[in-house]
Amino acid sequence: MERDTVLVVGAGPTGLTLACALRSAGVPARVVDAAAGPATTSRALGLQPRGVEVLDRLDALADLPQRSLPVRQVIVSVAGRELTRLQVGQRTRLGGHPALLISQAEIEHALRHRLTQLGGQVEWGRAVAAVDQDTDGVVARFGDGDAVRAGWLVGCDGAHSTVRKAVGIAFPGVPLVERFLIADVRADLGRPRDAASVWLRGTEMLAAFPLPGQDLWRLMAPAPDGGPADLDPAAVLARMRARVAEEIGREVHAAQWTSSFRIHRRLAATYRRGRVLLAGDAAHIHSPIGGQGMNTGIGDAENLAWKLALVVTSRAGDGLLDSYQAERRRVAAGVLSATSRATNLLFSDGAFAQFLRDHLIVPLMDRPFVQRTIAERSSQLLVSYRGGPLARGRWRLSGLRPGDRVRDLPCHLTDRTLTRLHAELGGRWAVLAPARCAPMDVARAWLGDRVTELIADSREVLLVRPDGHLAWRGTEAAGLARWLAAALDRPVPARAPARAGMLEQ
Repeated sequence: MERDTVLVVGAGPTGLTLACALRSAGVPARVVDAAAGPATTSRALGLQPRGVEVLDRLDALADLPQRSLPVRQVIVSVAGRELTRLQVGQRTRLGGHPALLISQAEIEHALRHRLTQLGGQVEWGRAVAAVDQDTDGVVARFGDGDAVRAGWLVGCDGAHSTVRKAVGIAFPGVPLVERFLIADVRADLGRPRDAASVWLRGTEMLAAFPLPGQDLWRLMAPAPDGGPADLDPAAVLARMRARVAEEIGREVHAAQWTSSFRIHRRLAATYRRGRVLLAGDAAHIHSPIGGQGMNTGIGDAENLAWKLALVVTSRAGDGLLDSYQAERRRVAAGVLSATSRATNLLFSDGAFAQFLRDHLIVPLMDRPFVQRTIAERSSQLLVSYRGGPLARGRWRLSGLRPGDRVRDLPCHLTDRTLTRLHAELGGRWAVLAPARCAPMDVARAWLGDRVTELIADSREVLLVRPDGHLAWRGTEAAGLARWLAAALDRPVPARAPARAGMLEQ
């Protein structure tokens, strides 16, 4: 039983998403966290469309869309003059859900509820002190002297990951901004509640995001130069009051929560060491500009879950797990690069760089095509694993290619019940075809009963991964068998398919 269990260290959005996805795939997942209980402060703020899509696939979205704030635009002012109204929260040509502005604490609550429905729970107050592993499993030793053995362990325990340090994985990087302040406050800002506001003035920046509640706002700003290393809540509140007064002449009444932190750009040297893997902030950290961090971690979790599920159930060799780093580390590197550029643009202390920002780049953001580009890139719906270890094969000039995200297509179950693709995933694979087909037999021979057969308007058969990306397309069952043999690191299927023919007409 121990070898069938995955121990998830960290009950933030990444760890909870991983645990839900594993349990949805029928794999036991045990979640431990060093904290005494769930966090109540907002921390990260919002789900990008990709994050919403993942929670939807896991049936963990619940009523988050109804309780989120409808933020429609970001208003950018430079030196007291409004220059841009960036339209956000809109559906794009990529399909999917709109972004949600909602507290990380609320997102974690929804994921914990789903985990409970799947028969799991979070074990609070369980701080991992050491990690040992052998060829058959991993032992996590806790601060109280207790120990737990599992088949696999995933460190989702944040930027200061004990798991990462315990297995000796390097975390190289550089600081971007020395210190950054954040505060959830009661304030009379006189700003629209369906918009976030950003004020730029030289090297100074102030951002305000509406939060659910009467006159409740999230304020963010860099710490003043030359101040103490750590500011207490009163000092953070004083700084925010000064910046709000300077920019808009309004008053901040009180702070509900404050924090200060350094902005770093760091990327783990590897995402795996033996039977220990990393995900989320334990593997990568970067600037909060653009709201990509939590969503990237959620994407890590979904990608890793279906691969671990196949390995744990002996339907794939553990070589499949190497594709996790190959696919997701590249995504994280791109996020680090993009958010670092944006941060350096905002906080540059060079006169020429500030001139370009204030007179060229920010005004350009008012152009519709620039706004569309920003919305699509920040949505994470453009993430593709083309060219990766699971997406090699025949090159195509147009259309979906292996590794691409597959939109939430309308389709039918075999009894002709109308459904949609993403509603049938959630830990499962899907075979889409215009009619009953031989490749479906091949998929079930290799993947077991965790494959759903769907009828869709398609000339070819599409095999869709549990994370919504295209695994394979074609008509010949033999071609699918070859792909599965290579991808799953298992040259012989558990049982032979009934047929090896082509798509039935």
